[in-house]
Order: sequence, then structure tokens, then C-alpha cells
Amino acid sequence: MKTHKVTHQSSLPSNTRNKLVLRRTRKRFNPKVFIDRTIETTAIVSLLLTGFSGVGAMACWGLEIIETNNPNIIISGWEQQKNICLGAMLVSFSAFLGSSLVGASFSIQRDKF
Repeated sequence: MKTHKVTHQSSLPSNTRNKLVLRRTRKRFNPKVFIDRTIETTAIVSLLLTGFSGVGAMACWGLEIIETNNPNIIISGWEQQKNICLGAMLVSFSAFLGSSLVGASFSIQRDKF
């Protein structure tokens, strides 16, 4: 990524302006870097969501077993919550695989194998 330096002169008197030059670097928007970072972020977030959904599914599964074994506890809906968590796991893991595949294909295309 190239960085272009832009020089700005302030509106000070000419004798002071020659001594004081404000320098500021400006970064240009690079779509390749943006796409790479978006793919990387998608992969990381989808892995985290997969893990959290898995923990939620195991918790719901455990509460479903407790409900089945103890007739005094009447809490329903754990099976539905477990299925929702398992579905979220499947979708987020698919998003991870897809973003990883797209990222790998972009890097191979860039390296011109």
C-alpha cells in the first residue's frame, strides 16, 4: 500500500511559514485491503459464533435431559432452543468455510499460480 505525503502550509506570515511546514500523511482507500480485511473479519466472527452456538446447544441439551429425568421440573422449549442453536452453528460454520474459500482463492489469484 502506497502512502502519499501531502504538504500543507499554514496562513502564517512568510518569514514564519518558511520555518514551519505542517506535514500530514493521507492514506488512500485500497479496495483489495478492504476486501481482505472483510473476509478475515467474517471468518473470525463466524468461528466465534459457531463456538458460542455450540455451547448454547450443549446447555439446552443438558437442560432437556434434566427435564426428562426429573418430573418436578416443568420447563418446556429446550428442544426448540437446541435446534435453533444447532442451526446457527451450521450456518455460521458454513459462513466460515465460504469466507475461507473465497479468501484462499483471492490469494491464489493474486499470487498467479
